[in-house]
Amino acid sequence: MKLTKTSWVLLAIGVFVITFASLGVFRFQQVRQQNQLDEEFALAQLNLKQVRLEQLSSRQAELEKQLSQATLQFEAVKAILSRPIGSITISDILFDIAEVNSVEVTKISSSGLASEELEGVPCLALRLTTRVEGELPDLVSFITMLNGDLATGVVKSVEISIPETTSEGKPSANIQLVIYTYEGD
Repeated sequence: MKLTKTSWVLLAIGVFVITFASLGVFRFQQVRQQNQLDEEFALAQLNLKQVRLEQLSSRQAELEKQLSQATLQFEAVKAILSRPIGSITISDILFDIAEVNSVEVTKISSSGLASEELEGVPCLALRLTTRVEGELPDLVSFITMLNGDLATGVVKSVEISIPETTSEGKPSANIQLVIYTYEGD
C-alpha cells in the first residue's frame, strides 16, 4: 500500500495531535498534582508554625518563671550567707541559747576561718567545738535549738556523755558545728 502525500500529511497531523493531546493530559495531571502538593505543604507549614510557636512560647514562659524563682532563692540564700561571721556574735548566740535551755557552756574553741564550697558556692567556714553541761532533755533541746537558730550554721556532730551516777557530774555534750558565710562578690 502506497501512501499519498495527503495521507502522509494526515498521518503526521494525527500523530502530532495524539502526541500533543498526550502531553496535555500529562501536563494537566502534573499541574493538578503540584497544586495538591502545594496546598498540603502550606497546611503543614501553618500547622508547624502554630505548634512550634505555642509550645516554644509556653516553654519560654515556664523557663522564665523558673529562672525568676531560682534567682529569688539565690538572692535570699546569698543574703543569709553574706552575714559576716563574728566569733563574738556566735558566742553570744551560743550563750543565749544555753541560757534559754538551762545548760552551761563550759568550753568554746575554733580552728579559725577556712575557705570551703557549700553546694558549689564559695564560702568562708568557721568551725567551732563547744562543750555544754546540763540535764539530758535540756542538752537535746539546746542542740535542736542551736541547729535551728543558726541560719548559716550546721551541727556536724554531737557526742553526749551521761555519767553513771549523779555524783560523777552532769550529763555533757561535745558539739562540732560549722558556720558559713558567702565569700563571693
